[in-house]
Amino acid sequence: MLQDAKAEEIMTSVKEQEAIRKLMVFLQEWDSAHKVARSRILDNFIKSNNGKTEPELELEFSQGASLFLARLTAWLRMTYMYSTCLNKLLKSIGIFLSAASGRRYLIEFLEIGGVLILLEILGLNHLKEEDKRESVKLLQLVADAGRKYKELICESYGVRSLAEFLAASNSAEALEDVQVLLVSLGRGNSKYQNQVYKGLIAVLPCASPRAQQLALQALGAMQDIVGKAPSILVEPVLDVLCSVHLEVQSEAIQLLRALMAHEVRPALLKGLVAFLMPPRKKMLTFYNTTAKDPATLCLKQPVLVYIQQAAAAKAIGILAKESAEVAEELLQLRVVHGLMVAVGNLDHLASQRHASISLEDSPETWYTKMDPVQAEELASNRVDIPRDMARMPSTEETNPRAS
Repeated sequence: MLQDAKAEEIMTSVKEQEAIRKLMVFLQEWDSAHKVARSRILDNFIKSNNGKTEPELELEFSQGASLFLARLTAWLRMTYMYSTCLNKLLKSIGIFLSAASGRRYLIEFLEIGGVLILLEILGLNHLKEEDKRESVKLLQLVADAGRKYKELICESYGVRSLAEFLAASNSAEALEDVQVLLVSLGRGNSKYQNQVYKGLIAVLPCASPRAQQLALQALGAMQDIVGKAPSILVEPVLDVLCSVHLEVQSEAIQLLRALMAHEVRPALLKGLVAFLMPPRKKMLTFYNTTAKDPATLCLKQPVLVYIQQAAAAKAIGILAKESAEVAEELLQLRVVHGLMVAVGNLDHLASQRHASISLEDSPETWYTKMDPVQAEELASNRVDIPRDMARMPSTEETNPRAS
């Protein structure tokens, strides 16, 4: 029995020594390899180790997995600005960071300044979008580790970097990943949740409709967490409501619905009413009638001001229908009166006034009862609402009993 135990111990020792020898050979191969050879090593590592746990990785590397991780992070620090196998390198590091029970790998990565490197990758214009997306995925793994790791990302100016990337990226997949990460940073992170919220507001004026849509969704998801809605939110939300992209309009309306329970409601309603009364000079534009392209329509076309009016009217209709209190506030802002002035114009031709009668009597079906003449009159109508309303007699003048 003693001899068997001793023999087994010797066999175990021999296996351990062989495993260590293989590890040393592997590490020496990595150290002496150039770009092409290292790329091949990374391919094999990703293929054979994706999804492994910390114990499985340690078994694979004879309890020396951290030695390989150290080499990966060192190469990342030296080459991330030059995109040297960057995508494969980030994926390989991700295998360590995502390993179950592998918290020590995360700490080792953070100790070499891993978060700062990942955030800097997002701001390098010459790098590929797929590389930046892998960087976002690693930042998500860091954030998933807990509150103090979320705070570390925020303390490293992570919110600004992520917001700028969200506003500038052309990758639909990367945009969605960034949105998820920003919302994650805003939850369970009371110290920096307002910073994340304001970072999302800063994205709204950008030129990317998809980024605007995702930022609006994230703001809606964070509204209950943050509680108060700052006044700086009013103008950006009203501006994106007038987007030519219906998906952006839809998300803006959803956010407006959520904001009706907050102190910014009066300012938002006032802004919506103002959108119904655009400056007179901006009402119409015309295509060039001498255009060489025969497919070009030489007709007057609605410009952004009509989109603005339509979006505001749609939002007002939804908000008024959902809340009697909001509807009353809108009436006090003379929305209904302004609309009637817009379609009737009080001082215009009788045919124009006649075209608006059906709107007063049956607003749901009035458009089905118009004849072509009435439609043309309404379409060509020029209205200066502030001036027309100023000429209207006040309630006291028209109703002697009011005094």
